[in-house]
Amino acid sequence: MRVLSGIQPTGRVHLGNYLGAIRGWVEDQYVNESFFTLVDLHAITVEQEPRELFSATLELFATLIGAGLDPNICTIFAQSQVNEHAALAWLLECTATFGELARMTQFKDKGHGSQNVRAGLFTYPVLMAADILLYKAERVPVGEDQKQHLELTRDIAIRFNRLYGQVFTVPTPAIPKVAARVMDLQNPSKKMSKSSSTTLGLIYISDGADEIKRKISKAVTDTDNKVAYDPIGKPGISNLLEIFAAISGRAPDSIAEDYASYGALKSDLTQLIVATLEPISKRTKDLLDDRGELGRIMAAGSGKAREIAADTLDSAKAAMGFVTATSTFK
Repeated sequence: MRVLSGIQPTGRVHLGNYLGAIRGWVEDQYVNESFFTLVDLHAITVEQEPRELFSATLELFATLIGAGLDPNICTIFAQSQVNEHAALAWLLECTATFGELARMTQFKDKGHGSQNVRAGLFTYPVLMAADILLYKAERVPVGEDQKQHLELTRDIAIRFNRLYGQVFTVPTPAIPKVAARVMDLQNPSKKMSKSSSTTLGLIYISDGADEIKRKISKAVTDTDNKVAYDPIGKPGISNLLEIFAAISGRAPDSIAEDYASYGALKSDLTQLIVATLEPISKRTKDLLDDRGELGRIMAAGSGKAREIAADTLDSAKAAMGFVTATSTFK
């Protein structure tokens, strides 16, 4: 099965990104024909400082490889290096409707009704559709917050195929069932996010052992010091148990039975996280220290992606009636 996932190069990669998505991608590459894209074009729907976007893109690319994505097995590339994404997005914008885009809840949430938001924030679900449809992806792992956009992708693909002929594969969403939502360590009612109000709430993949220990020790729990898995009544300690469970493969309620105090749980969880992230952090740093090799890997990935994307774009253009390089004249 062909699978595609994307991630924005904005902010540093954290434990929630790894457990909620990246680790699953690493497993997927050995089972499915996998495409992973750094969606840097999506990043500019809001203001970005150019040097920071450049650095963040390199760091994310290196981190994904450090986490276990193998460019010899999967296709990993930066979206902006494959021009077919932007080209197909325009064709699909002329297939989607204003009403469909206006119903997207993420635009309403992020735009806050302002007239000054960038037009790209309104249309980016169509670019996301292009990302997916270019590679004829059959399955797309997404979080709950992106499920509506994937439904739009399906609607656009079905409509295009009906109007112009069978060009696109209609994708199926795949919602991760385990550790899909790692919560903020300081506010366990919210998902761990790059936009967190305090860095104490996030564990970055690049954090050292001392920093991880500090953040876990300061993680919000409650005052009774009773370790129990109760996401409603004890969200803080339950979040720690879920992180422990996601890394260890054990059930959170089973882990809770092993501990009589928060301190012991936090100590063991710290060691587990450090053991998981340290090798990733080291491999990432080694790649970032060799920018030439990193650039070579990026160029090879975008080349692989472009071979497939160009064929799909050409088919879509021909279906719509455009004269293409492969058109025949009779």
